[in-house]
Amino acid sequence: MAQGAYERSRDHATRRTLAFFKLVEARAHARAARLHGRAYSRRAAGLALAHSETLLGQAHPDDGDPTWIDFFTHARLAADATEIHRDLEMPHMVMRFEDMATMPALTYTRSYGMRNAIVGCAHLQACRLDEGLEHGHRAVDILSHVASIRSLTYVQDLLDALTPWNAETNVQELRHRAHQQLHVPA
Repeated sequence: MAQGAYERSRDHATRRTLAFFKLVEARAHARAARLHGRAYSRRAAGLALAHSETLLGQAHPDDGDPTWIDFFTHARLAADATEIHRDLEMPHMVMRFEDMATMPALTYTRSYGMRNAIVGCAHLQACRLDEGLEHGHRAVDILSHVASIRSLTYVQDLLDALTPWNAETNVQELRHRAHQQLHVPA
């Protein structure tokens, strides 16, 4: 769908809008790579994300963007890129984009909490348990103040990534907190 939206509108949509379509495409390919392990999807995700970055870099305030796309900034692209790279199991790239995702936590509370869960997963992919737990606890702290089914899936992804360390007491503590405060299955 994202490819179709891009193709149908590339001659008349603004660069920011086209960049968003490419970002959606990148997320879809990354998700497919994560769920099905498709090498094609990994490459397609990287290409779509790079194209999105290029288009967003070419966007100008005087392009006449529709108001619905105002949210799509470089920081927002970086936040989404953390998820894409988590799905592609590229923790070093998650950290790179996390540094660029500078959206204020008080304004984007849900996004900030979900991103902590994503970064926690990336640390776990790199076998850095302590850092993964730190971000996991931070995600639970933040998301306990947010009513969002979607955010719970990010915490569940983090808990699933903790499976190799289930015997660890500190892992059990995070699982317990997530269950108690967010009602995520233990």
